[in-house]
Amino acid sequence: MGMTSWLTLFYLTLFLSSFSFPVTHCTSQIIESKGGPQDVVWIVQLSDLHFSVHHPDRAIDFKDIVGPMLSMINPSLVLITGDLTDGKSKDLLTMKQNELEWLEYKNVMEDVVSRSGLDRRIFYDLRGNHDNFGVPFVGGSTTDFFSKHSLNAQLKRSAPVNSITIQTGKRKILFVGFDSTMSSGLRGPTNLFGHPTDSLLDEISLELAQWDSQTENLITKISFGHFPLSFSAPSSSGRTLRDTFLAHSLSTYLCGHLHTRFGKNLKRHHGPSNNQFIQLNGHYLSATPINCSASGKTVDEGFWEWEMGDWRKSRAMRILAIDRGRISFLDIDLKLGAKEPIILPTFPLDSRFASSMLEYDCVDQDPSTYESIRALVFSTSSIVKVVARVFDSRPGKLLEVLEAPMTKFGNALSRADLYAAQWHFKAFEDPSPVRFWLQIEATDEMGRTSLTDLRPFSINGIHAKLPWNWKELFVMGCQWANLYYPILWSFFLVVLSILLVPKAVLIITRRQYTYKYFKRNRSFSNFMAWVLASVYQVPLLWYFMVGYLCYLIFCPWLFGQIFTEDEGRGYMTYKGWEFKSDQEKKPEFLGFPDIMVVVLPHLLFIVLPSIAVIHALAAERDIYQEYLLFSSGKKEDDIILTNEGSGDRGDGILKLGLERRLIRHFLLLLSLLVCWKHFKNCRALMKAYDMNPVIHFPIYSLLIPLMLSYTHYKTREVYKPFNSLPIRSGRSRGSS
Repeated sequence: MGMTSWLTLFYLTLFLSSFSFPVTHCTSQIIESKGGPQDVVWIVQLSDLHFSVHHPDRAIDFKDIVGPMLSMINPSLVLITGDLTDGKSKDLLTMKQNELEWLEYKNVMEDVVSRSGLDRRIFYDLRGNHDNFGVPFVGGSTTDFFSKHSLNAQLKRSAPVNSITIQTGKRKILFVGFDSTMSSGLRGPTNLFGHPTDSLLDEISLELAQWDSQTENLITKISFGHFPLSFSAPSSSGRTLRDTFLAHSLSTYLCGHLHTRFGKNLKRHHGPSNNQFIQLNGHYLSATPINCSASGKTVDEGFWEWEMGDWRKSRAMRILAIDRGRISFLDIDLKLGAKEPIILPTFPLDSRFASSMLEYDCVDQDPSTYESIRALVFSTSSIVKVVARVFDSRPGKLLEVLEAPMTKFGNALSRADLYAAQWHFKAFEDPSPVRFWLQIEATDEMGRTSLTDLRPFSINGIHAKLPWNWKELFVMGCQWANLYYPILWSFFLVVLSILLVPKAVLIITRRQYTYKYFKRNRSFSNFMAWVLASVYQVPLLWYFMVGYLCYLIFCPWLFGQIFTEDEGRGYMTYKGWEFKSDQEKKPEFLGFPDIMVVVLPHLLFIVLPSIAVIHALAAERDIYQEYLLFSSGKKEDDIILTNEGSGDRGDGILKLGLERRLIRHFLLLLSLLVCWKHFKNCRALMKAYDMNPVIHFPIYSLLIPLMLSYTHYKTREVYKPFNSLPIRSGRSRGSS
């Protein structure tokens, strides 16, 4: 090569180096599924281990149970979807990293991998919010122990997105896992949501589309992360994980985070027509058949989100199977130790959780897939008998209509036993998705018998309804990142209206809405006007309430230590933690909408009850004042109590209540309860963020108790001239 050529190459290199080319930070792996059964793959998911120095039983049970279970199941992948360690103090109030817990996790996982006999490269673990408590910089902090001790770290998987493709003879099954925790991990409790960035969503989108151009293989796409979509915030540009999944025809999203404290039915079907704020049941569409279009393509069905239970208390393990593109799962309770045999029906699918439920006569479906009932059976002992039974619920009780022995597919080299039974599937067509129920029984050579739960199925491709209880609706149906601001501003609008609108009406109309006025003009509107206006008789109290609400809107609430390391303190507002690092000139807000776990409980359970009690005390003072005026004989025309007439028992009770001010005593009890709840919250915040209530959050911690105390002091007595007068019953005989 001549000198001219070398110079040309040199300048071309300089020219190209001046441009910035996009670099993908994803890591990819391809696994060949060998040994059969053909076109059947199964994986194991575990979540929310919460290994803790205060609860050693979690790690001990995991080591003793999970290794042998994985050896028996022999999955293609093992996914651990976050919260590997607990990161909490014994009183559960201080949340930051503890390296002893991470060393325990590392040692236990080495033992589990060894006992399972599986290739450690098929294990994938994710960072959860507990694994991120107090970590100021992911990947660049001495307290980021996930980047040191996790399985992904040991296998050099430092990227936030990892993809794994399992290749069968006819199908590619793509798994895309991602870490959507905060890049700067706040201490809890304001570290509750996933925070996918635009760059993370781009990487996820790129990985989900990696096989789209190859049409020779069928593709099933599954994603896994830690946070449910209801607890995932949108990116800075407003993009969401849900929209990304819908754009790439995802089948299922697997996650954890919520444990089982809110219910065991934390499953949700997402579709294009989802409401951005709330979904009332598990299905985004009503139970209607999914038909094939004229072109032979299926309609857009959306995707399933399956949250799973925790290891922490529930000792839960999930086996998920993909049988010819159809996805089914089984959640196993291991609180009593390892179980076997384990049976996972793979077809027909459970009509409550069916993914890709298509009618059997669709153009792109293989009718042979409908011709047998199939199930995976896992056991360390030889299986001697497997039986499938179908029950009909139409008679009002379960009536067995089919009992079919199941035979094993494959050979001795199969990684698990797939059993099948031939049936006439068209005999079970029915417009009801819950008419027919399937149960499978397996018996091993040791005489141990296992029965699956009864599962409804539908040959017609109709989804069964998936109703939620109120707790499941609360955590899965509500899109909290979208609901936070509407709830917040609705609260301030209502409460400020309660305080300001009656004041404006009084100024304009110059009318005194008192108890006396209400007695003469009884109506609900006059009652509300009197109750709301009674607080104006204590002007300083009204200014306190309005000022406190304005303070909550415009000023910082707390001043706390938000990271484990001494990175300085941050201010908390309703928008998040305002933190200014040495590298950043402008402060940034961290922890939105996570901050709602502090803001909304304070507004709804402390501020609102306090304002209600204050108004009630002012109204009670007004009633008691009128009672004293009558009893002292000053106002004979404004009678509250009288012994004339029937003299029924209710008058005596009312009189006794007014004399002893029982309503005021009841309101005092409510005030004490509010203050107790408030001080309990303040104590939790003190421990969580290393704060002193007098120095770091005096107005937040002290003003509510001071307002309630001041209200009780001002309403304890009315006009002194009347307090000194004797109280008597009956009609006044004149002035005293």
